[in-house]
Amino acid sequence: MEKEHGTIRRVILASSLGTLFEWYDFYLYGSLAVFFGAKFFPPGDETAQLLASLATFGAGFGVRPLGALVFGHVGDLVGRKYTFLITMATMGLATALVGFLPTYEQAGIWATVALVGLRLLQGLALGGEYGGAATYVAEHVPDARRGYFTAYIQTTATLGFFLSMLVIGVTRAFMGEAGFKSGEGAPFAGWRLPFVFSFALLAVSLYIRVKMKESPLFSKLKADGKLSKNPLKESFTNPVNLRFVLIALFGATAGQGVVWYTGQFYALTFLQTALKLDWKVAYLVVSAALLIGTPLFLYFGHLSDRIGRKPVMLGGCALAALTYIPIYMGLKLFSDPLNIPMLILLVSVQMAYVAMVYGPIAAFLVELFPTNIRYTSMSLPYHLGNGWFGGFLPLIATALTTSDRAKALLGDGAIYAGLAYPIAVCLVTVVVGRLYIRETKDHKIDTAERLGPAAAPAVEPAVLPVAP
Repeated sequence: MEKEHGTIRRVILASSLGTLFEWYDFYLYGSLAVFFGAKFFPPGDETAQLLASLATFGAGFGVRPLGALVFGHVGDLVGRKYTFLITMATMGLATALVGFLPTYEQAGIWATVALVGLRLLQGLALGGEYGGAATYVAEHVPDARRGYFTAYIQTTATLGFFLSMLVIGVTRAFMGEAGFKSGEGAPFAGWRLPFVFSFALLAVSLYIRVKMKESPLFSKLKADGKLSKNPLKESFTNPVNLRFVLIALFGATAGQGVVWYTGQFYALTFLQTALKLDWKVAYLVVSAALLIGTPLFLYFGHLSDRIGRKPVMLGGCALAALTYIPIYMGLKLFSDPLNIPMLILLVSVQMAYVAMVYGPIAAFLVELFPTNIRYTSMSLPYHLGNGWFGGFLPLIATALTTSDRAKALLGDGAIYAGLAYPIAVCLVTVVVGRLYIRETKDHKIDTAERLGPAAAPAVEPAVLPVAP
């Protein structure tokens, strides 16, 4: 038993640490999105620069579903371990190269093109990373504690975001604003250092993951000759599995995606742009909330093992939809005069919602699909929900907030207009999830090895029939 627990700990540590570093790489740009507008886009209009910077941030999310298809397919054919070694190397190199890019002032539009290109590479890599890590952990742990153990993977996105802000904050404080922005008094601008630091993280991650063994369920399928011959075809041309993908998207991951990005990235953007708080205050508030909220991922993952994935996830979406507007009104109220403890509390409440929807999601998606096409099938709805619905949220919400129409209709209340988007998506997810998703927590994930006429009953109870 002790040996089994030791194996699980090593699997979780290796998978989580590598995934944390990938999220750090991916979210570095998001942490600097407000700053990068003036560095890589045409000067003259600060709002246009901000929107262009957020659009580039969103571009990485836009290609995540493609990465999910490409690397998910490879992961179901070749194996979980080797696939996320490839995704990690791609992510690390693309991130580090951002640290060497010329700015718009130095290279004009080519600087913008190069930045977008590297963001696209990051998105492709992340599209393959998450599904591999979540699947790898889930296929090692006991059925009864899958929600709790996979929740460790779920903490990595938030911790990666926190690490990115920590490294940026330390660099910014050490070098000063002039040194960070332009390299005044230093051989290079300080904003480049957090990206170049990715080389070191990549080396550590590869060293750890090279030592990992393949998933036991995948190894068994391979030994028995039951691997899928075409995971993409089996995932998306079989009507039963395709229905699972669509219901997982609209009944779970779309709402989860907007709650995650509202509670963390949009909160950071809102504090700096709409409320005009100094970056140090904004970083302090969000960082403190991230630290407070991170243990809740494990709690809600554990809770989902007891009462089910569905009530925890849909409860988080419903609470978010009902309370976002008063929460953001509270943020404005306590920004002037400045009340940092109350700001931290309000962002921490959002973090609780993030933990509710995100803590159980990996276990839910793994339980929804059979082993031989799991990597491909679960990766697509996850990255559509997070990459498209969630990843474009800062851009959509900021565009709504800064639009002339919102200002004309709502006046000072226009700063809350962007919340209409996450609220609407959350409500759709609650309705679809409530009507069509059945509980998955008691599914044994090694029972349906091949999705076909004989295997379909093993996974059919996961959803209700779609209404005609």
